[in-house]
Amino acid sequence: MEEIVVPIKEEADILIARRTAREVSRDLGFGLADQTCLATAVSELARNVVQYAGRGECGILDASQSRTARIQVRVRDSGPGIADVELAMTDGYSSGGGLGAGLPGARRLVHHFEIQSNAKGTRILIEMVRER
Repeated sequence: MEEIVVPIKEEADILIARRTAREVSRDLGFGLADQTCLATAVSELARNVVQYAGRGECGILDASQSRTARIQVRVRDSGPGIADVELAMTDGYSSGGGLGAGLPGARRLVHHFEIQSNAKGTRILIEMVRER
């Protein structure tokens, strides 16, 4: 399966990314709890794109192998980047006046979480994995 790319420019795109991630995870046989966790994480990350970068994209990929079902979601933007990633990953920290649950909350919801950020933008990879 090729990567499904959802452009993220406005609030409505957050719902499209969320729904697409949920549908792909369902089609790969993930249970309702994992589908919900993934969809929630995608929502949080896509919302950050809209709020802080203005635009970006969400790429959703079936990266399954013979023994494991694996869904990868890459959220990318070319915004100003996160000045202090370690601080941004701390519960309760918010640079935008929110609850500070977005990035650390998303990390807790998925099986794998990677973040890279610099002045050219932010790239986040999340994954859900299950044995077949």
